[in-house]
Amino acid sequence: MKVEGWLFLGCGVFLMGADVVYWYVSYDPTGTTALALSVGLCLLTGFYVLFTGRRLPMRPEDDDRGEIAQGTGEVGFFSPHSWWPLWVGLAAAVTAVGFAIGWWLLIIGAVALMLTSIAFVFEYYRGHFSH
Repeated sequence: MKVEGWLFLGCGVFLMGADVVYWYVSYDPTGTTALALSVGLCLLTGFYVLFTGRRLPMRPEDDDRGEIAQGTGEVGFFSPHSWWPLWVGLAAAVTAVGFAIGWWLLIIGAVALMLTSIAFVFEYYRGHFSH
């Protein structure tokens, strides 16, 4: 995780310099604020990844003398098929449209988004694919 952490920190330092140059050239508060928030996000992510990477065992990607065979094995569980991401996406779209149309649609979309998210999370607790 060292490479990813240093990559994020490097992006943060670059964006910090770009932010200073942007403010000096344009005096635009909106763009400067957006770049400053990007700097904060990059630095926060880089610090988190480096901090967490110290407590985890070394990955094969971080080993300079690592072999391809070190990365074999189980990667994780992946869903064979699921319709719930479609319904979660549609509920999120209704919620987003609710911001533009009215509070009544926003509330309907938020309730639908909450219910479909719960169903998506607990999909494998019941039925044919239950664990």
